[in-house]
Amino acid sequence: MKKILIVGGGTAGTMTANNLAKKLMPEIDRDEIEITMISNSSKHVYRPGAMYVAFHKSAGNEFIREQKSLLMPEINFHVDAAVDIQTKNNCVVAQSGKKYVYDYLVLATGCEVAPDRIPGLEEGGDWFYTYEGAKKIAKKFEKLKKGRVLVTVSFPKTENIPHQCGIAPIETTMMLHDYLTERGVRDDVEIVYTYPKKAQSVVDGLFLQVPTSNVLPMIFDGINVKHKTSFTLNKVDPKKKIAYSEEGEEIEFDILMSTPPFIAAKVIRDSGLSKAKDNEGWLPTDKESLKVIGLDNVYTLGDTVDLSVSKAGGTIHNQTDVVADNIAAEIRFGYPTESYDGKVIAVAQMGLSCGMPLWYDYEEDVKPTPCSKLGSFVRLGFNKGLYWAAARGML
Repeated sequence: MKKILIVGGGTAGTMTANNLAKKLMPEIDRDEIEITMISNSSKHVYRPGAMYVAFHKSAGNEFIREQKSLLMPEINFHVDAAVDIQTKNNCVVAQSGKKYVYDYLVLATGCEVAPDRIPGLEEGGDWFYTYEGAKKIAKKFEKLKKGRVLVTVSFPKTENIPHQCGIAPIETTMMLHDYLTERGVRDDVEIVYTYPKKAQSVVDGLFLQVPTSNVLPMIFDGINVKHKTSFTLNKVDPKKKIAYSEEGEEIEFDILMSTPPFIAAKVIRDSGLSKAKDNEGWLPTDKESLKVIGLDNVYTLGDTVDLSVSKAGGTIHNQTDVVADNIAAEIRFGYPTESYDGKVIAVAQMGLSCGMPLWYDYEEDVKPTPCSKLGSFVRLGFNKGLYWAAARGML
């Protein structure tokens, strides 16, 4: 019997496990394939839901489900955190001490916030990338009547790697504008959006892709959001509430809404498989097959990879079929058959009631289009219903 092991119960792991079970159902019925998932939690969390919590548009509980309820019954699921990946022995050791052996391994462990990598940010900053962080900043926004909200964005030190969900800083800046307008305090609160000097291939811009970077000044000017390029956050003084940049500038703030540094999960950083800078842990990934480079029976996808495409659900949705198809083809034919083209499809929440479709790949950047209420309706519908169908491998 061939054993497929999936490490990680987030979006990437869940979609891939269900897609594998569907594609390999004949082999599963003949007891030729066993699919196992291990995760460090019994809960499945839809991470993009956190930004709605930050603006009091969700309590958050509707974005959390029991992991087992999302998996097809043919998948063995264990709450057992991976602690040691032994690729030479084709096994993963978990916190329980149990060794999970595999013929094919899928590493889908995501990434995590690391605000401690910028001095003072953990104490002086806030973020919406976790539910805990979103609830904390929501309380501050609710009390805010005047002052300045400073938006900062930090990228990984490893070249050409994005932070989690590249569009999120723009989304939340525009949601903040709408939220403060709803509360009637927008005229008394200054919003300052900053962007680091280097954002993947873009220098001195406001976004990581040129077409969107070029239109943002007009959009921000239209809603009175101040914007500043080349502000690479270097440190924060939480007592004085001042943010400092590598370029030598400083900006005072009342609330610092940051996109903090991100790193791969600890089990990946400790595995010795990554050569990323500063022990960030991104896995060296073949951009087409989605195999971990140098390991013929190990695949990865989602936020763990070292690819230049966005670390977001809209990326995973297009990667999961490639991984599942390739593993199924290897089992049936002896070689992979599919190739990932870098495609990312999503709807950006550009304010509380406006959505903009996104579509790009390795060859072509996003072409900005006007957002619409219909777009927002689609995005909110995806959050509340379609996502869970997608996680189950139904979309």
